[in-house]
Amino acid sequence: MSRCAAAGAVAALAVLACPPLGAAAQAGSPGRIVGQAGVTRVDRIGPHWERVEVDSAAMGRPVELDVLHGSGAGPRPTLYLLDGVDAEGVSDWLTKGHAEDFFADKPVDVVLPAGATGSMYTDWQHPDAALGWNRWETFLTGELPGVIEPYLRSDGRRAVAGVSMGAQGAMMLAHRHPGFYRAVAGLSGCYSTVDGPGSAITALTVASRGGNVMNLWGPIGTFDWLTHDSTVGAEALRGTVIYLSAASGMPGTPDLTEVLKSPNILAALQAAGGGAVLEAGARHCTEHFAKRLSELGIPATVHYEPTGIHAWEDFSAQLGPAWDALATAVAPVFGR
Repeated sequence: MSRCAAAGAVAALAVLACPPLGAAAQAGSPGRIVGQAGVTRVDRIGPHWERVEVDSAAMGRPVELDVLHGSGAGPRPTLYLLDGVDAEGVSDWLTKGHAEDFFADKPVDVVLPAGATGSMYTDWQHPDAALGWNRWETFLTGELPGVIEPYLRSDGRRAVAGVSMGAQGAMMLAHRHPGFYRAVAGLSGCYSTVDGPGSAITALTVASRGGNVMNLWGPIGTFDWLTHDSTVGAEALRGTVIYLSAASGMPGTPDLTEVLKSPNILAALQAAGGGAVLEAGARHCTEHFAKRLSELGIPATVHYEPTGIHAWEDFSAQLGPAWDALATAVAPVFGR
């Protein structure tokens, strides 16, 4: 099923039957919020899942995101969970990564932004013909928390995590805004923007979705590239709980099972081969970043899987260990 079809299916189910989420979700006309500054629309998707639209002056448009309401009585901490390179429509964490089921019994509200395709979750220097106007760093750190956290009645504790492009984005946000997040997790990401592999992966990420990397931070290796390098800026992460994970790039049983289930095994094998290369690159990047943290004496939980490729079967398996690490900072009384 395509991502759009999946989103349509869950929306159709929500129309048929969803229990109330609370007074805020029921205010005003159906699917609308009245009197909540910045929140222009809320639609119920499931018992704990809302689709929220937030006005962004930085982006010059409304931004859609999904919210998973946590378990237990609030107030609760907030986890900002970033998607990979596609980052369209509904987050792949929901359509492929099983995040809704995983967080159903966790005492944390999860915010999943959408529409950040190929953006690196950063502020671009120029509009892009393919990827539009991106001011994601300003939106995620300067606008969204002041809107969504009051709506969620957050307790003020926050963490950020992501996979692949979202892992790099999460780490950049954390090192560029020290102390703003209590914890950060990067799954299968690359954390340098100025060394050879890091700059190449960043440029390829943008180009893979039709973007012009010159619109990102200007020519590769210039000042903005340096200031977004989390390896260079790692000292700013001191005091932040850090979790990193990556696999080896060698396909494991879940990956081979997915290939066998595919109606086009040859295409699936080709995709798996690409996933193997990407994950091997992410492993190299993670080892390089972990080494830098160790040299600085900055603690980090680092997990390497002996098998696994750059695919959602493997990403979703790391959500549990990542949350365990994040929870020590934002939900320390919680037991998994």
